[in-house]
Amino acid sequence: MVTAQVIQTCIDDLKSITKVDLQVYDIEGVMVAQSSDAFSIDNSVILEFAASQAGSQTVSGLHFIKIYDDNEPAFVLLCQDGAEDMIIGRVAAANITQLIVAYKERFDRNNFFQNLILDNLLLVDIYNRAKKLHIEIQKPRIVFLLEIQSGKENYAMEFLKGMFSSQSGDYVTAVDERNLIVIKQLPQDSGYEQVEDIAQGIVTLMNTEAMMNVKVTFGTIIAELKDVSKSYKEAKMALDVGKIFYAQKDIVAYNRLGIGRLIYQLPMPLCKMFIREIFDGKSPDDFDEETLTTINKFFENSLNVSETSRQLYIHRNTLVYRLDKLQKSTGLDLRVFEDAITFKIALMVVKYMKYMENTEY
Repeated sequence: MVTAQVIQTCIDDLKSITKVDLQVYDIEGVMVAQSSDAFSIDNSVILEFAASQAGSQTVSGLHFIKIYDDNEPAFVLLCQDGAEDMIIGRVAAANITQLIVAYKERFDRNNFFQNLILDNLLLVDIYNRAKKLHIEIQKPRIVFLLEIQSGKENYAMEFLKGMFSSQSGDYVTAVDERNLIVIKQLPQDSGYEQVEDIAQGIVTLMNTEAMMNVKVTFGTIIAELKDVSKSYKEAKMALDVGKIFYAQKDIVAYNRLGIGRLIYQLPMPLCKMFIREIFDGKSPDDFDEETLTTINKFFENSLNVSETSRQLYIHRNTLVYRLDKLQKSTGLDLRVFEDAITFKIALMVVKYMKYMENTEY
């Protein structure tokens, strides 16, 4: 429903232009807005008019006009019974009626998109409601999911609504106090390079204007409105996988999750079985910091012994000794590509297991 503040602004604007005083009451006779307190009217007169069949009438020098919401009386507008005042009163009533329609449509649109994201609509309902709300069906879209600081969702929403507008076919809403959604309508033939640019624009805006660090993820580009929930679920998976394997990245794309996507979908018993098989009951957490640093730097340098030893400021033989020691304890030689891949996957699986264990509590 349209708010009292919006109605107050409407009649204030008319008063500033026409100098005509107006008052608006709800159908229970409670004052909603007024441009002045010049009118004095008994509450019972308003209630009697609201209950009558008349759309307008004049009583004791005041003109009463009903304002409808879906053919049901919602408000009563009062003005003086002069010809000019009555014309302005009808203009005000028409404006408030249009505001009611606009705010209802906005609410209906919010409700529609939220149910669409959550996959709560039948296919026939999607098409019927989209047509009623003037939302195009066959348009490329993508869903962005933003993780923000807790309690800053309203502040962040204002910035996003300045960047994405409903006139462009975009929609912005909050999932909870830490996550916001942007459904972005894209130009035809848009690719992921353009989507990356939009995501980077969001991060830059939030960092520089809102002074807020955010993580942005997005799903795949969809061609039809009915697939919005699919893109949202992909963006949600990208956010979860990004927290585990790509914590240093501000932007994570679903179509670039790589092996992280596969590991994220593994059942926990299978992960535990794999780790027992690789480490024989041990865990990478049991390795000392020096060993873990050596392993990570070795992977960063694509298994290059010379470059790794240079960056670690150690002699090549020292690095070889460490790798030999690791091979004896795990049975995996990181200088052999197949063993290195196995070890790398095992480290990712352990990360995933730790994340899942922490989120359960």
